[in-house]
Amino acid sequence: MTHNWAGNVTFSARELHRPRSVEELASLVAGHTRVKALGAGHSFSRIADTEGVLVSLSDLPPLVETDPVAATARVGAGMPLYAVCAALRERGLALPNLPSTTHLTVAGACATGTHGSGDAHATVSAGVRSVELVTADGSTLTLSRGEPDFGGAVTSLGALGVVTALTFDVVPSFTVEQRVWEGLPWEVLFAEHARIAASAHSVSVFTDWTARPSCWVKRRTGDPAAGLEWTGAVPAGGPRHPVRGMDAGAVTVQDGVPGAWDERLPHFRVGATPSVGAEIQSEYFTCRTDAPAAMRELRSLAEELAPVLRVCEIRTVAGDPCWLGPGADGRVGFHFTWSPDVPAVHRVLDLVEERLAPFAPVPHWGKVHRMTPAAVRAGHPSAGRFAALRHRLDPGGVFGNATLDAVFGGAAPGAVLPGGTA
Repeated sequence: MTHNWAGNVTFSARELHRPRSVEELASLVAGHTRVKALGAGHSFSRIADTEGVLVSLSDLPPLVETDPVAATARVGAGMPLYAVCAALRERGLALPNLPSTTHLTVAGACATGTHGSGDAHATVSAGVRSVELVTADGSTLTLSRGEPDFGGAVTSLGALGVVTALTFDVVPSFTVEQRVWEGLPWEVLFAEHARIAASAHSVSVFTDWTARPSCWVKRRTGDPAAGLEWTGAVPAGGPRHPVRGMDAGAVTVQDGVPGAWDERLPHFRVGATPSVGAEIQSEYFTCRTDAPAAMRELRSLAEELAPVLRVCEIRTVAGDPCWLGPGADGRVGFHFTWSPDVPAVHRVLDLVEERLAPFAPVPHWGKVHRMTPAAVRAGHPSAGRFAALRHRLDPGGVFGNATLDAVFGGAAPGAVLPGGTA
């Protein structure tokens, strides 16, 4: 793989390796000065880039070990999320929530703080109990919930080592019904966003900031009804894609038809192209209390955004204990899908970030943004703690790259690299 999924990042790596065992992976890591793990290539930033070698875990044996009594599942880090979901469903188990697509690898989703929607649901990372990784010298390490360093171990940007397995909290399997509501009045959205977001297990608002927004409401079967008639929105007259003009055959079943949790919580079907394909994505998190004011600011930019914006998704996320997660308190995420015109996207991102600046936005690690490393670091109160953990576990910066080094610093002074000194 020379490019990421969207084609906006050309990797700098000299080689791509696909080890077939953890032992082979450990030998490979110990023998190189720069290594980065590559998941599904779904990040739009350069967070997984390296001038050294890329490592894919796609050829490691699949791993799904469940313990219904402990309510856990230990899974292979390089497995696609949809494969893990299918295995759990077959055993009557589930993850509490999912992102909009399950095409991602398990480790990639956790490393970047990927999330779904829902007032009570945090990132995928928040449900991890332990993480197993190969560190810079080729040794293995397991970090578990409750240990002092665990807050930095899951959403770790691949900076601590190559993750080989993760153990998740699981719940009994459940079914979900999904409905789309259209024509939500702007003033109702601004005034009642908190109530709308709290109306179901998962609620996403989609808008291009010109036409009235739509709401995708995902309700667990058996939960109280989650109708939005009171807002002035109306039920969609058939299946809808988040992006106007796109084929709705790519989306998961709507119209209130009950289905398995992993076949309704994501927006996109397994086997279909998630979102548009030829695109760039950005996302910023702010405090939920700032959501109405932030939405008004973005609405005022509708004319400037229109030439490059395909759609914007607004969704809430619960507080995340990970040091590099979107925030320890409840957050709202503004997720932008842009056309693949990099210079034009950069121009509008400057406007977006200027308007969101009063709300202390935190960018998603796997998306494109224009914020300075200092501004990114300021959005994470535990950034210094993470930098110290990184330098302790990887003093030579084997798992570093330009993005990580700019935010957290490079190799520790006097660090010994494989084959020499820093």
